[in-house]
Amino acid sequence: MEQHTLAAPITQAGVGLHSGVTTQVRILPDEPSSGRYFVRVDLPDMPIIPAQIAAVNHTVLSTQLGKGEVYVRTVEHLLAALSGMGVNNARIEIDGSEVPLLDGSAEVWTANIAEVGLVSQTIDNQEPLAIKQPIWVYQEDAFVCALPAPETRFSYGIDFDLPAIGNQWYSWSPKAELEDGSGSFAAEIAPARTFGLLHQIEHLQKTGLIKGGSLDNALVCGPQGWLNPPLRFANEPVRHKILDLVGDLSLLGNFPVAHFLAYKASHNLHIQLAKKILDLGFCEKSVACFP
Repeated sequence: MEQHTLAAPITQAGVGLHSGVTTQVRILPDEPSSGRYFVRVDLPDMPIIPAQIAAVNHTVLSTQLGKGEVYVRTVEHLLAALSGMGVNNARIEIDGSEVPLLDGSAEVWTANIAEVGLVSQTIDNQEPLAIKQPIWVYQEDAFVCALPAPETRFSYGIDFDLPAIGNQWYSWSPKAELEDGSGSFAAEIAPARTFGLLHQIEHLQKTGLIKGGSLDNALVCGPQGWLNPPLRFANEPVRHKILDLVGDLSLLGNFPVAHFLAYKASHNLHIQLAKKILDLGFCEKSVACFP
C-alpha cells in the first residue's frame, strides 16, 4: 500500500477566525506512517499535538486539538485539505494557537498541495476497514451516522429559516473524480466557504468568538439574502459542512468504508461519531486520506 507526503514545503499566513491573531503555518514532508501532526514552534520545546481524535478538547464552532495546556484551534479546513488531497504524512509547524482562516474555505490549501505535488511512500499493506452496522449519534433532530456502503461517501443536509439558505442536501464520493478533475475534492468541496448568520454575529463577538471573521473570509446571510455574494456554488453552505465533516473524521487515522450521513450536525456531533467508530474498533493507525 502507498502513502503520500508533500514533495516540498508549503507556507501560508493569515488571521484566525476566533482569535483574530495572525499566524504562519509551514507544512513539511515527513516519513512514512508518521501521520499528520502540529508543532507549536512559538513555544519552548516546540510541543507536538497529533491530529488524532484523542487530542480533541474543544468543539464550539471549530475543532481544537490540545495536549496539556497547549492547543491548536480551527484545524478542520487544513486537515480536510490534506486528507482530501491524499497527504498521509505531514509536519505542520504553526507559530500560534489558531490555523489561519484564509478565504474561509480549503481552496488555498488544496491549490498549494497541487502546486508542490506529492511523493509516494510504500508501507506494509493496510486495507481500510468497513462499517458493518449503522452507527448513530444524535441530539434532538440533528444527527450524524456511518452506514454500511460499498464505497466511502459523504452526504449532508442543513435547514435554516433564512430563505437564501433554506433546506439543502449534497452528496459527494471520492470515487466521483473524473479524468478532467471534475468531481474531485479540490473542485467540489474545498472551495466552499464557511458561513454565518447576520443575527448571530453580535452575540458571538460578545462571547469572544469570531474576532477574525469578516466579509472577506466568511459568507454572511441575513433576512434579505447574502451580504457578500456571489456564491461559488448555489449550495455552497452545505458543501462547506461536508468540508468540515471530512476534516473532523480525518482525525480517526483511517476512513472506514462507509456512507457518512449528517443532518443539522456540528463539530461536536462529528467528533462524537468519530469517537464511537474508534471505540468499536473500525479504524487503525494508518492515516486517513483519499483515494
